[in-house]
Amino acid sequence: MDYLIAALLGIIEGITEFLPISSTGHLLIAEYWLGHQSDLFNIVIQAGAIVAVTAIYRQRVWALLTGLRDPETRRYALKLALAFTITAVLGLVVTQLGFKLPETVTPVALALVLGGVWMIVAERLAERRPASTQITWTVAIAVGLAQVVAAIFPGTSRSSATIFIALLVGTGDRKAATEFAFLVGIPTMFAASGYHLLKHLGAPAQENWSALGVAFVASTITAFVAVKWLLGYIQSHRFTAFAVYRIVLGVVLLLWLPVGG
Repeated sequence: MDYLIAALLGIIEGITEFLPISSTGHLLIAEYWLGHQSDLFNIVIQAGAIVAVTAIYRQRVWALLTGLRDPETRRYALKLALAFTITAVLGLVVTQLGFKLPETVTPVALALVLGGVWMIVAERLAERRPASTQITWTVAIAVGLAQVVAAIFPGTSRSSATIFIALLVGTGDRKAATEFAFLVGIPTMFAASGYHLLKHLGAPAQENWSALGVAFVASTITAFVAVKWLLGYIQSHRFTAFAVYRIVLGVVLLLWLPVGG
Protein backbone atom coordinates (compact mmCIF):
# COMPACT_ATOMS: atom_id res chain seq x y z
CA MET A 1 0.00 0.00 0.00
CA ASP A 2 1.26 3.45 -0.84
CA TYR A 3 2.24 5.42 2.28
CA LEU A 4 0.41 8.49 1.04
CA ILE A 5 -2.83 6.52 0.66
CA ALA A 6 -2.36 5.00 4.11
CA ALA A 7 -1.81 8.43 5.66
CA LEU A 8 -4.81 9.89 3.81
CA LEU A 9 -7.13 7.12 4.98
CA GLY A 10 -5.82 7.49 8.52
CA ILE A 11 -6.54 11.23 8.40
CA ILE A 12 -10.08 10.63 7.09
CA GLU A 13 -10.75 8.12 9.89
CA GLY A 14 -9.29 10.44 12.51
CA ILE A 15 -11.41 13.39 11.45
CA THR A 16 -14.68 11.53 11.02
CA GLU A 17 -14.72 8.83 13.73
CA PHE A 18 -15.84 11.07 16.59
CA LEU A 19 -17.42 13.95 14.71
CA PRO A 20 -21.13 13.22 14.17
CA ILE A 21 -20.75 12.82 10.41
CA SER A 22 -20.08 9.07 9.96
CA SER A 23 -16.64 7.66 9.31
CA THR A 24 -18.24 4.85 7.28
CA GLY A 25 -19.67 7.24 4.68
CA HIS A 26 -16.36 9.03 4.24
CA LEU A 27 -14.31 5.85 4.03
CA LEU A 28 -16.80 4.53 1.48
CA ILE A 29 -16.02 7.50 -0.75
CA ALA A 30 -12.28 7.12 -0.10
CA GLU A 31 -12.35 3.43 -1.02
CA TYR A 32 -14.17 4.25 -4.25
CA TRP A 33 -11.15 6.30 -5.33
CA LEU A 34 -8.30 4.63 -3.44
CA GLY A 35 -9.37 1.00 -3.44
CA HIS A 36 -10.84 -1.32 -0.82
CA GLN A 37 -8.68 -1.90 2.23
CA SER A 38 -8.35 -4.97 4.41
CA ASP A 39 -10.37 -5.48 7.59
CA LEU A 40 -7.12 -5.35 9.55
CA PHE A 41 -6.28 -1.95 8.09
CA ASN A 42 -9.70 -0.57 9.11
CA ILE A 43 -9.27 -1.99 12.62
CA VAL A 44 -5.85 -0.36 12.96
CA ILE A 45 -6.98 3.12 11.92
CA GLN A 46 -10.02 2.93 14.20
CA ALA A 47 -7.72 1.93 17.06
CA GLY A 48 -5.73 5.09 16.42
CA ALA A 49 -8.85 7.20 16.89
CA ILE A 50 -9.69 5.37 20.12
CA VAL A 51 -6.19 5.98 21.51
CA ALA A 52 -6.59 9.68 20.74
CA VAL A 53 -9.90 10.14 22.55
CA THR A 54 -8.60 8.09 25.49
CA ALA A 55 -5.63 10.44 25.74
CA ILE A 56 -7.95 13.45 25.73
CA TYR A 57 -10.11 12.03 28.53
CA ARG A 58 -7.26 10.41 30.44
CA GLN A 59 -7.71 12.59 33.52
CA ARG A 60 -11.48 12.00 33.56
CA VAL A 61 -11.00 8.25 33.15
CA TRP A 62 -8.39 8.17 35.93
CA ALA A 63 -10.67 10.18 38.23
CA LEU A 64 -13.48 7.69 37.62
CA LEU A 65 -11.24 4.70 38.28
CA THR A 66 -9.72 6.11 41.46
CA GLY A 67 -12.74 7.95 42.84
CA LEU A 68 -15.25 5.14 43.21
CA ARG A 69 -15.59 5.77 46.94
CA ASP A 70 -17.35 9.01 46.10
CA PRO A 71 -21.09 8.24 45.61
CA GLU A 72 -21.55 10.61 42.67
CA THR A 73 -18.45 9.32 40.87
CA ARG A 74 -19.53 5.74 41.52
CA ARG A 75 -23.01 6.37 40.08
CA TYR A 76 -21.53 7.94 36.95
CA ALA A 77 -19.14 5.01 36.50
CA LEU A 78 -22.01 2.54 36.96
CA LYS A 79 -24.03 4.37 34.30
CA LEU A 80 -21.09 4.08 31.91
CA ALA A 81 -20.83 0.38 32.76
CA LEU A 82 -24.56 -0.12 32.16
CA ALA A 83 -24.44 1.56 28.76
CA PHE A 84 -21.41 -0.52 27.77
CA THR A 85 -22.99 -3.77 29.00
CA ILE A 86 -26.17 -3.15 27.01
CA THR A 87 -24.10 -2.49 23.90
CA ALA A 88 -21.86 -5.52 24.44
CA VAL A 89 -24.67 -7.99 25.09
CA LEU A 90 -27.04 -6.80 22.37
CA GLY A 91 -24.12 -6.24 20.00
CA LEU A 92 -23.10 -9.89 20.30
CA VAL A 93 -26.72 -10.96 19.77
CA VAL A 94 -27.20 -8.93 16.59
CA THR A 95 -23.77 -10.03 15.33
CA GLN A 96 -24.65 -13.70 15.79
CA LEU A 97 -28.00 -13.15 14.09
CA GLY A 98 -26.40 -11.21 11.24
CA PHE A 99 -28.49 -8.08 11.79
CA LYS A 100 -26.40 -5.54 9.94
CA LEU A 101 -26.98 -3.70 6.69
CA PRO A 102 -24.16 -3.87 4.13
CA GLU A 103 -21.71 -0.99 3.96
CA THR A 104 -22.76 -0.05 0.44
CA VAL A 105 -23.87 3.28 -0.97
CA THR A 106 -27.65 3.17 -0.61
CA PRO A 107 -28.04 2.19 3.10
CA VAL A 108 -25.11 4.38 4.18
CA ALA A 109 -26.37 7.40 2.20
CA LEU A 110 -29.89 7.01 3.57
CA ALA A 111 -28.52 6.74 7.11
CA LEU A 112 -26.54 9.93 6.56
CA VAL A 113 -29.60 11.85 5.38
CA LEU A 114 -31.98 10.50 8.01
CA GLY A 115 -29.33 10.98 10.70
CA GLY A 116 -28.89 14.62 9.67
CA VAL A 117 -32.62 15.25 9.96
CA TRP A 118 -32.64 13.42 13.31
CA MET A 119 -29.86 15.67 14.62
CA ILE A 120 -31.74 18.86 13.76
CA VAL A 121 -35.01 17.65 15.27
CA ALA A 122 -33.40 16.15 18.39
CA GLU A 123 -31.37 19.25 19.19
CA ARG A 124 -34.38 21.53 18.84
CA LEU A 125 -36.50 19.27 21.04
CA ALA A 126 -33.68 19.05 23.60
CA GLU A 127 -33.54 22.83 23.85
CA ARG A 128 -37.09 22.80 25.21
CA ARG A 129 -36.00 20.68 28.18
CA PRO A 130 -34.88 22.31 31.44
CA ALA A 131 -31.15 22.97 31.42
CA SER A 132 -29.33 20.10 33.15
CA THR A 133 -25.95 18.38 33.03
CA GLN A 134 -27.28 15.33 34.88
CA ILE A 135 -26.75 11.95 33.25
CA THR A 136 -29.66 9.75 34.32
CA TRP A 137 -30.04 5.99 34.25
CA THR A 138 -32.45 6.48 31.35
CA VAL A 139 -29.70 8.23 29.40
CA ALA A 140 -27.31 5.34 30.11
CA ILE A 141 -29.81 2.78 28.80
CA ALA A 142 -30.67 4.89 25.76
CA VAL A 143 -27.00 5.47 24.88
CA GLY A 144 -26.30 1.74 25.11
CA LEU A 145 -29.18 1.01 22.74
CA ALA A 146 -28.14 3.83 20.40
CA GLN A 147 -24.69 2.27 19.99
CA VAL A 148 -26.32 -0.98 18.88
CA VAL A 149 -28.49 0.86 16.37
CA ALA A 150 -25.42 2.63 14.98
CA ALA A 151 -23.68 -0.74 14.57
CA ILE A 152 -26.65 -2.21 12.68
CA PHE A 153 -27.07 0.77 10.35
CA PRO A 154 -23.69 1.84 8.88
CA GLY A 155 -23.63 5.56 8.21
CA THR A 156 -25.68 6.38 11.30
CA SER A 157 -22.54 7.49 13.20
CA ARG A 158 -22.04 6.17 16.71
CA SER A 159 -21.22 9.61 18.10
CA SER A 160 -24.27 11.17 16.44
CA ALA A 161 -26.64 8.48 17.70
CA THR A 162 -25.34 8.58 21.27
CA ILE A 163 -24.94 12.33 21.69
CA PHE A 164 -28.40 13.14 20.42
CA ILE A 165 -30.24 10.41 22.27
CA ALA A 166 -28.54 11.68 25.44
CA LEU A 167 -29.67 15.23 24.63
CA LEU A 168 -33.19 14.08 23.90
CA VAL A 169 -33.92 11.82 26.85
CA GLY A 170 -31.87 13.24 29.68
CA THR A 171 -29.79 16.37 29.37
CA GLY A 172 -30.02 19.50 27.27
CA ASP A 173 -26.34 20.21 27.81
CA ARG A 174 -24.23 19.49 24.70
CA LYS A 175 -20.97 19.17 26.65
CA ALA A 176 -22.38 16.68 29.19
CA ALA A 177 -24.02 14.58 26.47
CA THR A 178 -20.87 14.54 24.35
CA GLU A 179 -18.62 13.62 27.27
CA PHE A 180 -20.81 10.68 28.29
CA ALA A 181 -21.09 9.48 24.69
CA PHE A 182 -17.32 9.63 24.18
CA LEU A 183 -16.52 7.98 27.53
CA VAL A 184 -18.87 5.10 26.72
CA GLY A 185 -17.28 4.91 23.29
CA ILE A 186 -13.82 4.20 24.71
CA PRO A 187 -14.49 0.69 26.13
CA THR A 188 -17.05 -0.01 23.40
CA MET A 189 -14.66 0.68 20.56
CA PHE A 190 -11.70 -1.00 22.27
CA ALA A 191 -13.86 -4.11 22.74
CA ALA A 192 -15.13 -4.04 19.16
CA SER A 193 -11.64 -3.56 17.73
CA GLY A 194 -10.27 -6.33 19.94
CA TYR A 195 -13.09 -8.67 18.90
CA HIS A 196 -12.50 -8.06 15.19
CA LEU A 197 -8.73 -8.30 15.63
CA LEU A 198 -9.02 -11.70 17.30
CA LYS A 199 -11.19 -12.89 14.42
CA HIS A 200 -8.42 -12.03 11.97
CA LEU A 201 -5.46 -13.39 13.93
CA GLY A 202 -3.86 -16.23 12.02
CA ALA A 203 -5.71 -15.40 8.82
CA PRO A 204 -3.45 -15.18 5.79
CA ALA A 205 -2.86 -11.56 4.88
CA GLN A 206 -0.34 -9.59 2.91
CA GLU A 207 -0.07 -6.43 4.96
CA ASN A 208 2.41 -3.61 4.63
CA TRP A 209 3.09 -3.11 8.32
CA SER A 210 5.00 0.11 7.77
CA ALA A 211 1.98 1.56 5.94
CA LEU A 212 -0.28 0.34 8.75
CA GLY A 213 1.94 2.20 11.21
CA VAL A 214 1.70 5.37 9.14
CA ALA A 215 -2.08 5.07 9.01
CA PHE A 216 -2.30 4.46 12.77
CA VAL A 217 -0.21 7.51 13.60
CA ALA A 218 -2.13 9.69 11.13
CA SER A 219 -5.46 8.56 12.60
CA THR A 220 -4.32 9.10 16.18
CA ILE A 221 -2.98 12.62 15.63
CA THR A 222 -5.90 13.73 13.48
CA ALA A 223 -8.53 12.32 15.85
CA PHE A 224 -6.85 14.07 18.79
CA VAL A 225 -7.02 17.42 17.00
CA ALA A 226 -10.58 16.82 15.73
CA VAL A 227 -12.01 15.89 19.12
CA LYS A 228 -10.21 18.75 20.89
CA TRP A 229 -11.68 21.13 18.31
CA LEU A 230 -15.18 19.64 18.65
CA LEU A 231 -15.20 19.96 22.43
CA GLY A 232 -14.41 23.66 22.08
CA TYR A 233 -16.82 24.18 19.20
CA ILE A 234 -19.89 22.80 20.99
CA GLN A 235 -19.42 25.21 23.88
CA SER A 236 -20.99 27.97 21.80
CA HIS A 237 -22.33 26.35 18.63
CA ARG A 238 -25.18 24.05 17.71
CA PHE A 239 -24.69 20.83 15.75
CA THR A 240 -26.69 22.17 12.79
CA ALA A 241 -23.67 22.54 10.50
CA PHE A 242 -22.85 18.84 10.94
CA ALA A 243 -26.46 17.88 10.23
CA VAL A 244 -26.56 19.88 7.01
CA TYR A 245 -23.23 18.42 5.94
CA ARG A 246 -24.54 14.87 6.51
CA ILE A 247 -27.64 15.52 4.42
CA VAL A 248 -25.62 17.00 1.56
CA LEU A 249 -23.11 14.13 1.69
CA GLY A 250 -25.88 11.54 1.69
CA VAL A 251 -27.54 13.09 -1.35
CA VAL A 252 -24.19 13.29 -3.16
CA LEU A 253 -23.55 9.60 -2.46
CA LEU A 254 -26.95 8.63 -3.81
CA LEU A 255 -26.56 10.70 -6.98
CA TRP A 256 -22.84 10.30 -7.65
CA LEU A 257 -21.55 6.87 -6.69
CA PRO A 258 -22.92 3.69 -8.27
CA VAL A 259 -25.69 2.17 -6.15
CA GLY A 260 -23.97 -1.18 -5.84
CA GLY A 261 -20.62 0.37 -4.81
